[in-house]
Amino acid sequence: MNATRAPLPKWALTLLLLAGIAAISFSSIFIRWSSAPSSILAMYRLVLTVLLMLPFLLRQRPDLRTVTLRDWLMMGASGVFLMLHFLLWMESLRYTSVASSTILLSLEPMFVLAGAYWLFRERTTARAVLGMSAAIAGAGLIGWGDVGISARALQGDLLSFLGTAAVAVHMLIGQSLARRIPTLLYSITVFSVAAAAFFLYNLLTSTPMTGYGARDWGIFLLLAVVPTVFGHVLFNWLLQYVNAATVSMSVLGEPVGATLLAYLLLGEKLNPMQAAAGLIIIWGVWFFLRHNRVHYEQRESGTPSTAA
Repeated sequence: MNATRAPLPKWALTLLLLAGIAAISFSSIFIRWSSAPSSILAMYRLVLTVLLMLPFLLRQRPDLRTVTLRDWLMMGASGVFLMLHFLLWMESLRYTSVASSTILLSLEPMFVLAGAYWLFRERTTARAVLGMSAAIAGAGLIGWGDVGISARALQGDLLSFLGTAAVAVHMLIGQSLARRIPTLLYSITVFSVAAAAFFLYNLLTSTPMTGYGARDWGIFLLLAVVPTVFGHVLFNWLLQYVNAATVSMSVLGEPVGATLLAYLLLGEKLNPMQAAAGLIIIWGVWFFLRHNRVHYEQRESGTPSTAA
């Protein structure tokens, strides 16, 4: 069991969430730069992440005797859902634009809030819900001018939607474990399970796992360091201080960052409506974090999360 941690100052929490948003915004750009299959990109991304993190885990040497069989099974399930998220969302970028794909990720808070109420009986304030609604509406406007009507684009939208549902389950499992499982142990276990699942997937689908050039390996490494370590791992760590809904709301900033990066680096167009929608998302995320007071009061008083 982890010792009770002092709450983070809100300014520090805000900076860390912004850093995580910036990191994950590069994910779609790196994926577009590579010609490797999505399942290969994700597998090596996870493998390299585990290799980068393993020395820190070995130095800490967490007490594995405190981890129950149920905890291991839950971490395994979290890894499977993370694998499904990466597979479905990364594949969606092959069919539709960055804006159209990342926009559907904005539905994640809706899944997470519903799941958190069902599993943890978590509630939030009416003003926080207003902020969430504004951010989701703004995210919808970003993709409005770019959502295609072709069968190929619709297939990409469906893949992104299913990937969003999968990552919501991953986040909820992480929240239930974050109070008692060390962050490094949780992250490495989940990433290892997801990487193993990708290995089996590539094996069963006869996807080549060798023969990739230096450019692809460079992108594999960038995916491991930037959006995974400074994105997903950072968010996993923050689950010790905030709930999954707060992290998910912060991730709503990704469509803004990804759309701007796609405009600068990929030449995808950014129209005035999308730019205005980005401002709405930023306001919505800020408003949610400012008024999600019920959660902050519970964590600051030392009330632990309760599993179903």
